Amino acid sequence: MGNDNSLEVSCPLPALEQRTIALAHGGGGRLMQELIRRTFLPAFDNVWLAQLHDGAVFPVDAGKLALTTDSYVVRPLCFPGGDIGSLSVYGTVNDLAMCGAKPLYLSAGFILEEGLPLETLARVVTSMAEAAQAAGVAVVTGDTKVVDHGKGDGIFINTAGVGLVLRGATVTPQRVRPGDVILLSGDLGRHGLAVLSVREGLAFASDIRSDSAPVHGVVEDLFSSGIEVHCLRDLTRGGLASALNEIAMAARVGMTVEDRSIPVSEPVRGACELLGLDPLYVANEGRFVAFVPESEAHKALTVMRRHEVSHQAAIIGRVTESDEPAVVLTTVLATRRFLDLLSGEQLPRIC
Repeated sequence: MGNDNSLEVSCPLPALEQRTIALAHGGGGRLMQELIRRTFLPAFDNVWLAQLHDGAVFPVDAGKLALTTDSYVVRPLCFPGGDIGSLSVYGTVNDLAMCGAKPLYLSAGFILEEGLPLETLARVVTSMAEAAQAAGVAVVTGDTKVVDHGKGDGIFINTAGVGLVLRGATVTPQRVRPGDVILLSGDLGRHGLAVLSVREGLAFASDIRSDSAPVHGVVEDLFSSGIEVHCLRDLTRGGLASALNEIAMAARVGMTVEDRSIPVSEPVRGACELLGLDPLYVANEGRFVAFVPESEAHKALTVMRRHEVSHQAAIIGRVTESDEPAVVLTTVLATRRFLDLLSGEQLPRIC
């Protein structure tokens, strides 16, 4: 034959030294294995994760387990006082603490957007690892998926957490009863305002940093001190007002809280007034309320105040008998108004 018209076919191998997330990172092949080996395994290094199994088998002491799950879609990924990585750990740890449990193990599912810089992912994963170490938990299993560019906000994180219920802890809204005292662990509104300041490019007169932090140490101290805790609730989306309403409806009780007793920093109060927000509805990530009998209130307050994360703890109100569940706020002018549930969200994509 005079001419060689054979077709040359070239199948290039995928480049492993990439700087951004590609769809192939979620495809189960070589790029995914490289991502796991280089990014996740070194950060969350432990014997359970190192098995690279579909799940984790781990020992627990005799007793009851608590299980929780949550998803984190905060925008922007980093904000004053934290980022989506540490937030996902502390949020899950705190949910377990609100069940009266000592957090033990976490799972982490990552949904990554095509084009995400690997440097950003590494920074978030490192933050997660540092938060897990600080909280005394291990990330023992996980999963990674990649979505097309434009189909996500860089990173979404889904977690599950397992904890061992503390001895003597029976914590449910149904245990709340008239006469219980309501304790708040600290000042309100910093997380929501910190996220908003970065998202909208706002500059406040004073720096406002997120309150994102683990609170399980405080909860463990309450129970080890022999305090009878009826209910706990962390104040995330919807803030203090929403949490109180949820518990009031579940327990079929009323609540009265004192505006002058609720700690809100002056920078947060001023920013909320400027933006038309109510700090009682702004999200928090390191704050909770505790319901205890009146006879235990001051002892519980002393225990909470000896921890840095809850050194501003305060008694803010009481549970009352009511034909209809309701939360009533007594203002500094001695007027009263109902704190109702919001019909929407003040600030989306906060946690």
